[in-house]
Amino acid sequence: MARNENSWADLLADGRLPRFALICLGVWLNAADSLVTATIMPSVGAQLGGYAYFSWATAGFLVGAILAGASSGRVSEIFGLRGATAAAGALMAAGCVMSALAPDVGTFLVGRLIQGLGSGWISGFAMVAIALLFPERHLARVFASVTFIWGIATVLGPLFGGAVLQAGNWRDVFWLFALQAGVFAAAAPFLLRGSAKAGGGPGIPWTQLGVLGVGVAAIAAADVVKAPAFAVGLVVLGLAILTLVIWIDHRAKVRLLPHRAGDLRTVCGSGYFSMFALTAATMGFAIYAPPLLQTLRGFSPLGAGYAIGSESAAWTLAAMLVAGATGLWDGRWIRIGTLLLIASLGILAWSMADGPFWWVLAGGALMGAAFGFSWSFMSRRLLAALSDEDRAIGSSAITAVRQTGAAAGSAISGVAANLAGFTGGITAHNGQAISFWVFVSVIPLALAGTWAAFRLTGSAETA
Repeated sequence: MARNENSWADLLADGRLPRFALICLGVWLNAADSLVTATIMPSVGAQLGGYAYFSWATAGFLVGAILAGASSGRVSEIFGLRGATAAAGALMAAGCVMSALAPDVGTFLVGRLIQGLGSGWISGFAMVAIALLFPERHLARVFASVTFIWGIATVLGPLFGGAVLQAGNWRDVFWLFALQAGVFAAAAPFLLRGSAKAGGGPGIPWTQLGVLGVGVAAIAAADVVKAPAFAVGLVVLGLAILTLVIWIDHRAKVRLLPHRAGDLRTVCGSGYFSMFALTAATMGFAIYAPPLLQTLRGFSPLGAGYAIGSESAAWTLAAMLVAGATGLWDGRWIRIGTLLLIASLGILAWSMADGPFWWVLAGGALMGAAFGFSWSFMSRRLLAALSDEDRAIGSSAITAVRQTGAAAGSAISGVAANLAGFTGGITAHNGQAISFWVFVSVIPLALAGTWAAFRLTGSAETA
């Protein structure tokens, strides 16, 4: 009997299953490790000190992940996909060991930065592998699987941290991630056989990476600045520097991004901007929902991890339900998803502190469904618009853009939380203000991302 060429069976046939499994493990490592600190940071802060550095555990990780993810397309061209992927796994394992052994918060944060570099390369190389090693007919299902892994990680990352913390010590979380990263590093050279060899490539876009690092660092620094005006100024400065990266890249000989990636009239421009803005709008839930639930509603770390599972469950279910959609519906699901995200932020702002708990679950579910419905189709449209020349850097840029949005969203939510009194910890007195402004502050980003997504599915040019 002939095999359906657009089926799960065909996707995993002809030697693609081992590569698919490795890609899924890489996405898991990046996603779960970026989220695991949500439930363990109260314990880390209590042992190592530094509530004021709460968001830096996430922001520092993302700084490394962004720089690595942004460069992964060029790095894979220079060193080859197999060797570069194995080295990335080893680097992430080393960062996990450093965090596990950290005697103080400074060492812990350096370990998180190294983990970010390793996991950013892992995730970026996974996207390159998808673009180069899978036929176009399978891209929707592969990206649905990536979305599925991210959805699972959204709850299992914090839940994993909470479960380990309840059973033992927060340091055990990083020992377990070090083990997983070590397995990934050992498997990569074998499972990526037949991928492109090292070809030299045009080089590394050092100027753009340097400017990008300054911009992301400025955004991250806003989380720990106590002066409100200074914090807001750092966020604005960081976003302006990110815009400068696009301007420099457009004129550079060695590019970091595909052609016209900053042009909102194109598929690439509108797609990348929408991914950036929509991801940024979700970070308040990932970072602040667990500690808010623990403090305001008396949840245990494990209980808070379970409570935010509505996002993951809805994300996963939605991604699987629409994985086979084609024609007009792939664009419609993108639009539906973005509108659901706006609704989720309003519901969470109203209900997180003292509203009916079922509404908190509903808000998280709508946020998860927003990405489950839209993400794979947005990614597929972007890849389809890329030229062969831009395929490696354009595919890895999806990860970098998403993580840059996560850093920006973390900082914006962090500034809002700190302005509401979070620097001194969450209390019954300031909890309602924190839970309100963490979500309301990012609604403009969700609106901007929705506008760009409608352009992506409507009038955007293909080149």
